[in-house]
Amino acid sequence: MSTPLPEAWLRGPIAGISPLLAPCAYAFIAAREDAAAAIDGLTDEALWAQPGGAASVGFHLFHLAGATDRLMTYAKGIALDDAQKAAAKRERTIADERPAAGELLRLVDAAMDAALAQLAATPESTLADARPIGRAQLPATVMGAIVHAAEHAARHAGQIVTTAKIVRAGAR
Repeated sequence: MSTPLPEAWLRGPIAGISPLLAPCAYAFIAAREDAAAAIDGLTDEALWAQPGGAASVGFHLFHLAGATDRLMTYAKGIALDDAQKAAAKRERTIADERPAAGELLRLVDAAMDAALAQLAATPESTLADARPIGRAQLPATVMGAIVHAAEHAARHAGQIVTTAKIVRAGAR
């Protein structure tokens, strides 16, 4: 039997990622791992269940991937492209499509991989640079957008874990 890994933030430095951005990297790593563990063995029905009217695990997975992509795009100082805008709009109706858990996890993995790669490519000297966010061009910085992407990922990973537990408990 293998020894479980310590929490991401206790695994030490991440090669290629600035110590200033490492806490964000740890959040992305933990979000990926927590989401995957939480949905292991979850049925398609449970994946899309909305206990008490809460958003489904499937929704949170789809949103986690899309929002991370969008927030990290803002951190680069780039406007969202048409595909990203369409994905954001698709979040409202994703429960009608009901993608399988494997497809949703692939989206999460791709978003977390891209976020980690972006952290590795982000020079510390740019962290205070201004970054306008959204259509309203609200003021933020590179660091602000990255930190928000990381805490947002952590928030939705927590909702995935909690909702999966509730759905499993209701199935007993």
